[in-house]
Amino acid sequence: MSTRQLHLNAFLMNTGHHEASWRLPESDPHSSTKIAHYANLARIAERGKLDSVFFADSPSLWGTIGRRPSGSLEPTVVLAALAAVTEHIGLIATASTTYNEPYNLARRFASVDHLSGGRAGWNIVTTATLDAARNFNLAELPDHASRYARAEEFLQVAKKLWDSWDDAAILGDKETGLWGDEKLVYPADHAGEHFQVAGALNVPRSPQGHPLLVQAGSSEDGKAFAALHAEAIFTAQQTLQEAQAFYADIKRRAAAAGRDPDGVLVLPGIVPVIGDTEAEARELEAELDRLIVAEYALGSLAKQLKLDPSELDLERELPANLPTEDDIEGAKSRFTLIVDLARRERLTVRQLIGRLGGGRGHRTFSGTPEQVADAIFEWFDDGAADGFNIMPAVLPSGLEAFVDRVVPILQERGRFRTEYTGTTLREHYGLARPENPRRREALESAVKGVLAHAR
Repeated sequence: MSTRQLHLNAFLMNTGHHEASWRLPESDPHSSTKIAHYANLARIAERGKLDSVFFADSPSLWGTIGRRPSGSLEPTVVLAALAAVTEHIGLIATASTTYNEPYNLARRFASVDHLSGGRAGWNIVTTATLDAARNFNLAELPDHASRYARAEEFLQVAKKLWDSWDDAAILGDKETGLWGDEKLVYPADHAGEHFQVAGALNVPRSPQGHPLLVQAGSSEDGKAFAALHAEAIFTAQQTLQEAQAFYADIKRRAAAAGRDPDGVLVLPGIVPVIGDTEAEARELEAELDRLIVAEYALGSLAKQLKLDPSELDLERELPANLPTEDDIEGAKSRFTLIVDLARRERLTVRQLIGRLGGGRGHRTFSGTPEQVADAIFEWFDDGAADGFNIMPAVLPSGLEAFVDRVVPILQERGRFRTEYTGTTLREHYGLARPENPRRREALESAVKGVLAHAR
């Protein structure tokens, strides 16, 4: 019986996930637009045999530029560049179903999958900010239910497009002069509430068939969507009990949807701060927290909580009367996580800002490499995770520390690969290549035609 294996994704964010990481002497505050920076990070992650690297994205300026590096390159463009300088590691990017069209986005991800030899993944988001809506001819943010309804149809269309070429459509027969078989191209012919898409994609079916599908929302709508479609879920929990409950809920929902629960991988985020000793790790975390500019962080927290900054006192706990999750139109699950954390640990606003500064609500863990490995195994072995979304507080040093000091421990204990055994991202995650249902439909239609003619 084989030992269950961890899956590890490196979540890459400019100088690191801690909002003050750019202020450290080692950091390059201009790195967010330098492809050499991301190429270096991807190669470090590949050296550690990680499953994938991941880039978040939003179609609006994120945060305030006074607080931390805020500009970012378009992530599918970054993936294409990284495909040329890596050989094995998976490449995942966020893209919104609310502010894209299925044809263009399906084409981009199919192209990256071809360029990388089958290593592309799409983190599907509905984008919950008014700032983004106002960049796309909208005065108000579409409501939560409407965004998820659009996402559902968007993904239906994208799958039709990825499957619009049969794997055998390209013949390349030089002798007869026949490059491809027209009968093996299947137009989308989609007419729905949100989209009307007629033709086949202008990119042949890619090495993986579909890019790996990732989802990152933990609201009720988000979990329902993930149970139906996601193959990996990036999530945020602060405690083992919360993570266990989320994990069990997702697996139950996947089974109820007729899917294999083992084919839906749950990867909580963890921000590891690593030192030779626990004290050294805690001092690095404390140094980062001291570099947080409180007034910027206060404004960001107030925005997340739908409050005016004047309603928050740095030296007091959160006000008793806060909006409820029902009052929040976007990022519902993150709102609940922040409020629960503050209430459970009775944190002052200043302490809460420090806790959120490292990972925006993801679990932060400071310790030695052995302690970090033990923390990973605890959640992995106790029904809380299939692996982790590794979110280094500082880049590149935090990723180097994880790869060079934690990964060998995971490997020594027989729980993580020492070499890549597959070539595609799906193979890294232990997932099958999707069959093409359009071919089956075409064959069934042809058979019906023959039978009708025979009668």
